[in-house]
Amino acid sequence: MVWTGTWVAERLGVELIGDESLPALLGLALRRNPKRAHLLVSSVLGKHVPQRPSVVYGSGLDLGRRVRALLGDEEASRSVVLGYAETATALGHAVADGLGLAPYLHSTRRPVDGIAGAGGFEESHSHATSHLLLPEDPKLLAGDGPLVLVDDEFSTGNTVLNTVRALHERYPRDRYVVVALVDMRSPADLGRLDAFAAEIGARVDLISGAAGTVRLPEGVLEKGQALVAAHEAAYQPAPAPGATPVRVALDWPDGVPDGGRHGFTPEHRERLEAALPALADRVGQALDGARRPLVLGFEELMYAPLRLGTALEDAGHEIRYSTTTRSPVLAVDDPGYAIRTRLVFPAHDDPADGPGERYAYNVAGAGFDAVVLVVDSTADTPALHAPDGLLAQLAAHIPRVVLAVVPSYAPPTASPYPPQVTEAPERSSMLPEPLRGPAFSSYAPEEVGWLLQDLSDVELEAPTEEREEAIQSGGAHYAESLPVEYQPSDRYQELFRTALEASAARIARAVGTVTETVLAERPGRRPVLVSLARAGTPVGVLMRRWAQARHGLDLPHYAVSIVRGRGIDANALRWLAAHHDPADVVFVDGWTGKGAITRELAEAVKEFEATEGITGFDPEIAVLADPGSCVRTYGTREDFLIPSACLNSTVSGLISRTVLRADLVGPDDFHGGKFYRELAGADVSNDFLDAVAARFDEVGEDVDTDVKELLAADRTPTWEGWAAVERISEEYGIHDVNLVKPGVGETTRVLLRRVPWKILAKRGADADLAHVRLLAEQRGVPVEVVDELPYSCVGLIHPQYTRGATGADGRTVASQ
Repeated sequence: MVWTGTWVAERLGVELIGDESLPALLGLALRRNPKRAHLLVSSVLGKHVPQRPSVVYGSGLDLGRRVRALLGDEEASRSVVLGYAETATALGHAVADGLGLAPYLHSTRRPVDGIAGAGGFEESHSHATSHLLLPEDPKLLAGDGPLVLVDDEFSTGNTVLNTVRALHERYPRDRYVVVALVDMRSPADLGRLDAFAAEIGARVDLISGAAGTVRLPEGVLEKGQALVAAHEAAYQPAPAPGATPVRVALDWPDGVPDGGRHGFTPEHRERLEAALPALADRVGQALDGARRPLVLGFEELMYAPLRLGTALEDAGHEIRYSTTTRSPVLAVDDPGYAIRTRLVFPAHDDPADGPGERYAYNVAGAGFDAVVLVVDSTADTPALHAPDGLLAQLAAHIPRVVLAVVPSYAPPTASPYPPQVTEAPERSSMLPEPLRGPAFSSYAPEEVGWLLQDLSDVELEAPTEEREEAIQSGGAHYAESLPVEYQPSDRYQELFRTALEASAARIARAVGTVTETVLAERPGRRPVLVSLARAGTPVGVLMRRWAQARHGLDLPHYAVSIVRGRGIDANALRWLAAHHDPADVVFVDGWTGKGAITRELAEAVKEFEATEGITGFDPEIAVLADPGSCVRTYGTREDFLIPSACLNSTVSGLISRTVLRADLVGPDDFHGGKFYRELAGADVSNDFLDAVAARFDEVGEDVDTDVKELLAADRTPTWEGWAAVERISEEYGIHDVNLVKPGVGETTRVLLRRVPWKILAKRGADADLAHVRLLAEQRGVPVEVVDELPYSCVGLIHPQYTRGATGADGRTVASQ
């Protein structure tokens, strides 16, 4: 018999090495996925390859019994089993059945209204990465008994290790058991499990059905993509006249969940076992004597159809079982290839990630004379019954089609709050829940969630002169290190408080105007504020406070990193897309200078959409002040002193500017940031917010007038500021627009973080420049008064600054 991995192995040079049983358990196919070329196709999982239900269920049962033998009955009764969607939902359930004493939960990609989340995770190499944990019982994961994690394949180990790391921080326990059908770790990965267990101070065991590894030659991804492109027009059997689907009524036991999405207890298992013979009898009658039927499950709904299949098999039917999937895989009609045929149909369960293609593999042309399609009631939609829907696709290839609908389980104790995702499991890496105060930042936890990783313990600060030399010489990017935090003098702090008192109402008016404009532009929707850390974050908090005070709206607010020349944090966008409609996201910043970040964001979102296939983000930025005329949504276009620009972290929740450095931020990590807890005594972050919010009521009428005028006006950006910057760059012989920082906010940053050359001050703008003049005096920087400036001031970075070596590697500051 030909091994179903032969076709790929011969063309790509992929080798399967390990136990003698591996070729019988695994075949190979090609993914239609830019992140990974090959797909290990299990013959006993029941996902892509139809298999006898008893074989699929028995594989999981055997693993569960081994887990029970490992733990002993006492520990097994304290354990919880967690399976990964979508491929391992039934496998994890079968493991829990074999264990016999433990409740079961699987992750899901389907948010459920009113169900609060206990966690979530990402699969970076998957085509659809975002998972949620939505247990009905919030205490399900909170016990201290063993946690048993089940997936079909243990490859690099990243997914499982990241899952354990995240859950261990939230629900610490002494023991974990990792279960997989196959352990395919490379020799380099084999020691990581023991090292990880020692790191977290817990025991981590691994149980698998077989072990081996995949040897991939150099360039396999590019070769695989070329093969997919060459064979995309794969063979599909010619459709036969369509059969009329028959619906069978299932007497599903009341209160028994359709699967483990919200948890499944041993008591649920007993009730389902008792009901299975009668359920199978109903389905068997609807098969009308079919000799070779298939039970076809639906994406995450794998366990219910699998158990119907085992009951039909027990009743004497020659049955096979598989499920539909989200995974895009190339089909090639060759006996040495694991995916022979592919049916393509539109999603029919109103998924959170929007419409898209779904697939059924090895169903058409496989000789089945009947198919029992099992879906839950949520997925029994018009799209399922449409002319191009799954039922029509099946009817075109199989003489008899039976539809069995299992009622979707809705927990009776649903929380009134929407799901909130937290930490994460495996497959490549996990995106954790947002960082919140007081653990990270001095803001209240509900004010903002930081989509950053905490680098507070890393030494990143370098002297200003060293940073400037490294940045201008090209030896380092500005985001690779941090400036030493400026500690303001008593005179400067007094200036800040005076400026805040004088400008609080002006800022409040701008906050109200930009917030009301955002709401007016999105009637009937609930915006998700996403501030660009860190200058945008105080503005995002104030916009959130305005919406709450004026309209009773509790707007979500997150802070993300964007880096000039590097773009926005793509992992943060993935997280946002997984938990919110991208169309609801409103990017927020403090002010515009010449518009570099505005352009950066537009390019980054465009690239993200092309790379990830996730659309809907609007790259338009809403800002408090737009003196450069770079955006359409703003509170004012005047260039005035916003006191939050006067200081660094001590007015921004004690958070540093964001960091992006390859040795600290991996491809699956959020960008980094530091929490300067030691500066708490000088923190005025909440003083600033409270002072502005206290003026909301008095500016209400002015805001209403401003918004009415703005919405009726032509707000098309003129990019006046960019033109001025280009002119100044040439007039002063700088020849680099990146060294010209226009506006009060940007000029302040130059004086606090960079090596300033000179300050250009607009004649007559002295009222907003007291702090600028003070900082310039302290640093010995000349202030030149000029006319015809569209900004109150412009800061010029020294264009030819040199200063020797800049760190241990001659490029940037070394981390300690």
